[in-house]
Amino acid sequence: MEPIIAPISKDIIKSELSPAKKLRDTNKGHNEIYIVNHFDSPNIMKEIGRLREEAFRDSGGGSGLSMDIDEFDTMEHPYQQLIVWDPDAEKIIGGYRYLLGTDIKIDEKGQPVLATAHMFHFSEKFINEYLPYTIELGRSFIAPEYQSRQAGMKALFALDNLWDGLGALAIEKPDMKYFFGKMTMYPEYNREARDLIQHFLFKHFEDKEKLVTPVDPLVIETDKAYMDSILTAEDFDEDYKLLNAAVRKHGVNIPPLVNSYMSLSPTMKMFGGGINHEFSEAEETCILITFDEIHDAKKERHIDSFIDEKVDLIKKRFPLFVENMGENLKSMMVHKREQVQARREERMNKRKTRRTARKQK
Repeated sequence: MEPIIAPISKDIIKSELSPAKKLRDTNKGHNEIYIVNHFDSPNIMKEIGRLREEAFRDSGGGSGLSMDIDEFDTMEHPYQQLIVWDPDAEKIIGGYRYLLGTDIKIDEKGQPVLATAHMFHFSEKFINEYLPYTIELGRSFIAPEYQSRQAGMKALFALDNLWDGLGALAIEKPDMKYFFGKMTMYPEYNREARDLIQHFLFKHFEDKEKLVTPVDPLVIETDKAYMDSILTAEDFDEDYKLLNAAVRKHGVNIPPLVNSYMSLSPTMKMFGGGINHEFSEAEETCILITFDEIHDAKKERHIDSFIDEKVDLIKKRFPLFVENMGENLKSMMVHKREQVQARREERMNKRKTRRTARKQK
């Protein structure tokens, strides 16, 4: 286990946080969201790697390296890093890394070059019909000091701030329709609690099409009939209450990120879990979330506020235009995004029809 590097100087980090890299302000906590990468912000990337390694080791994982930085962070067209910045303390609160479906390469075996590819196999249907419109998410973290109640309101809204960033991405990338990523639990987490969570996810979000499958599936050790006797409700909310109570009996809570994903969309797809042998034997469960099917309350909290920011910017630059448009401006922006998505889908369908016709010949 290598010692973690020393923190990067605040002045160096601030010198790389240029206005052009800012995505938005957060809804809560008075923080800021930026998008950077290894090439345009090499020192911020080091700080992200330091904080990720600290956070993951605190949770029982980690890469064991001095910084959690891998080839996907540094490749020719690298994953982008979405970070939350605390301008008062001048510190990074947390982050995600992501890759757009349009930037994903396919290898000689016909599989996508993704951080999840060593753990999961992707069907032809998923590669052709989902992947081009998908944002892959990974390496989510909250800096350890912002996981403590001593950090006050900043800690309280840390995860919420990250979702503000993802909500803005959903607007800024109109060709994208899905979030794809992993939920992580570490080996130290209680076995029965883990199995109950997995059983609950399969029950309510199972991928019946087998779009994505684990290469080395997670072994469920707890008896299925026993878990069925605990999770007896058909309604999601009622069954969730039963799950939460059962998990707490083991002295643990449902992991915060797992909780967040489960409450995000009623149509989330869960592809099963596997062991990440390259990352401290972490147990990772793969999921897919459709933007348009995110619960309205979540859209209002994380997406509508970003649209309001855009409207405010237009008001400053084109006050007469906004005055004439009135309340129609916001709905016009949303409609414009839907038009872009529809055109993209139409182009993809035409390509698919041409491919099918060529195969039939």
